[in-house]
Amino acid sequence: MASPFEYALLRVVPRVDRGEFINAGVVLYCQEARFLEARIHLDPERLRALDPRLDPEAILAHLEVANRVCAGGPEAGAVGLLPPVQRFGWLVAPRSTVVQPSPVHTGLAEDPEEAIEHLLRVMVLAPE
Repeated sequence: MASPFEYALLRVVPRVDRGEFINAGVVLYCQEARFLEARIHLDPERLRALDPRLDPEAILAHLEVANRVCAGGPEAGAVGLLPPVQRFGWLVAPRSTVVQPSPVHTGLAEDPEEAIEHLLRVMVLAPE
C-alpha cells in the first residue's frame, strides 16, 4: 500500500540576487515508513555555468550536511538529536543562503527508497 511522503529539492543559488539555481539534491520524509534521507548530486559544469568563481567542493560540503541531519545523532549537532519530522522541517525551512530548499511537495509511494531515487533522476540529474 502506498504511503504519503513529503520532499524538497536542494538548490544551489550562487547569487541570491539573481535567483538562478541548479537542483543539487532531494530530501524525502515518509513518516509511515520511518524514512528520512537525502540524495546529493552536484554537477560542477552546471555550477560553473552559473558562477565560475564558486568552489564545487565547498558547495558539496554544505550539501552533505543534509545527509548528516537525515541520519541524526550528535554528528549532526543539536538538530541531529531532534525527531525525524523536526529534522525534515529544519532541512526544508526557507533560507537565503547559497544552498536553499525548494517548496515542500507531496507524493505517494510504496517504497520511499524508489521514490527518492526517481526524484533524483528526474529532478536533479542532467537529462541525457
